[in-house]
Amino acid sequence: MPLLTIAVLDDWQHVACDVVDWSVLDPIGQVSFLHDYPADTETLAERLADYQVICVMRERTLFDQALLSRLPNLKLLVTGGMRNAAIDVKAARAQGIEVCGTESYKHAAPELTWALIMGITRNLAGEAHSLRTGGWQVGLGRDLHGKTLGLLGLGSIGKWIARYGQAFGMKVIAWSQNLTDEAAAEVGVTRVSKQQLFEQADVLSVHLVLSDRSRGLVDAQALGWMKPDAYLINTSRGPIIDEAALIDTLRQRRIAGAALDVFDQEPLPAGHPFRQLDNVLATPHVGYVTENNYRTFYGQMIEDIQAWQAGEPIRVFA
Repeated sequence: MPLLTIAVLDDWQHVACDVVDWSVLDPIGQVSFLHDYPADTETLAERLADYQVICVMRERTLFDQALLSRLPNLKLLVTGGMRNAAIDVKAARAQGIEVCGTESYKHAAPELTWALIMGITRNLAGEAHSLRTGGWQVGLGRDLHGKTLGLLGLGSIGKWIARYGQAFGMKVIAWSQNLTDEAAAEVGVTRVSKQQLFEQADVLSVHLVLSDRSRGLVDAQALGWMKPDAYLINTSRGPIIDEAALIDTLRQRRIAGAALDVFDQEPLPAGHPFRQLDNVLATPHVGYVTENNYRTFYGQMIEDIQAWQAGEPIRVFA
């Protein structure tokens, strides 16, 4: 049986080849690590035309109908995680392409979220920059104990953030379209209305899945409800927040600041305001970029390929 041609994309840090042992695939395929990404559809179609299996990392490369239709040899598309908005699963299925995913290491994103909360409220980036450039203390940090943590979404990650906030002595409130009083009370959280969430939170953290319902949910009106000394945190997906409205809010200093790990366009363009505003702490979508998470992603990608080759695919997208 001829060997499979396998491509691993989206390895921006050039670590995929070392995180796990890809040689276990040697009996069934040849693995190539391709680093010249992202790219336009025409370029991608040329580069990927010969591959039967493609492994992608989350939502770094768009696999829409236009690209998939130009990859006649592609039979299996494997992604990190069990959601990937960049893959047109319906188009893939229509073309006979199997789409499989992986589990995620559950602690990576919550830990990064809390690091951003600590970083923005204690002005760690500004203080560290002052030290490196010969200065010393440049401001006053904000306390968390006794303050109100607002969670827009109380799913698996939101629940971890609730626990962290409680450990820091914070009052925790939450709202989402489907959240009930009973579900919130189970984790010691008070359910409030959307307006109350934005009005009462000293730190408001977003933990929703991007969907038609959540896109643009944090709009100019919601931002206008926030306290002038409140902080907004987003480690979920950029489009949940109306980016233009947030930029205007930050420029006018109607809130204290924002800590962001996700954006409408990624990578973030060089001249984007989020790279320049002094009341923004921004990181390049690293919430899931940890050793344990990458071992989980790439290790299970290998399992997916082996299972599919054996005729018994696992973790298939619904």
